[in-house]
Amino acid sequence: MEVGLIGLGNMGSGIAKSLLRAGHRVTVYNRTRARAEALRADGANVANTPAEACRGQAVITMLADDAAVEAQVFGKEGILASLPRGAVHISCSTISVALSDKLTAEHAKAGQEFVSAPVFGRPEAAEAAKLAVVAAGPKSSIDRSKTIFEAMGPKLWVVGDKPSLANVVKLSGNFLIATVLESLAEAIAFARKSGVDPAGLLDFLTSTLFNAPVYKTYGGLIVEGKYEPAGFALPLGLKDVRLVLQAAESQSVPMPIASVLRDRFLTALARGNEHSDWSVIGRVAAEDAGLAATKKAGA
Repeated sequence: MEVGLIGLGNMGSGIAKSLLRAGHRVTVYNRTRARAEALRADGANVANTPAEACRGQAVITMLADDAAVEAQVFGKEGILASLPRGAVHISCSTISVALSDKLTAEHAKAGQEFVSAPVFGRPEAAEAAKLAVVAAGPKSSIDRSKTIFEAMGPKLWVVGDKPSLANVVKLSGNFLIATVLESLAEAIAFARKSGVDPAGLLDFLTSTLFNAPVYKTYGGLIVEGKYEPAGFALPLGLKDVRLVLQAAESQSVPMPIASVLRDRFLTALARGNEHSDWSVIGRVAAEDAGLAATKKAGA
């Protein structure tokens, strides 16, 4: 399939490589051109403008936030002005429910199709084609896009025909991950200060009650104090919690834990952790408990 991909951060680059390995013809665009050029060796074509990435049957966006998506969709030589009628814009970005609804309406006016398909997984999963995809949109668009989703990973859940439903699922999932981060951070700080080996605690809990990848992955990062380089940067985590609160308020759904998480992420940012992984709230919990910086397992 002829596919464009706009946005080559940690996730976008991995997705591009997975698509190329699956045999798709991929044209990539990124504001920082060096990231696009780095994919030539993998077989990608490099676009000079977003418009050049919109000449195929589909274009994928994997961008940081609403503002970045709107700039690439509505800007000069953007997706809305350049994508052929009948072609599909697949948004893999974590964006607001409101923007997803806006994109649905605007693409329909232009005779284009829109599918929301956010993904779950860290950068290493993107490159290894092990992402979980949540998709929503018209059935015909989903069916045409399935080879793309299959190239990203083995798990696909089609939520429905309204694209923003997929964004609700993505925000719900990221909210739950954030609650895991906070609970792990507090529990590990409590164990450390009480004299319990945090690595032993994590191994015991994740091999019994909490045998799930999210606990193992993020628990390991917190126990080791391995917050850099960021797999998912702290400011993006704060952005997602804000989006959850915004969407929940629009539905009159109180989410008090999300409010706590927003404040915890803000605290972490105020302490200079803007370039760290969002699991750095483990450091915040340790600091609040009067503990020294986390050391390797056994500290």
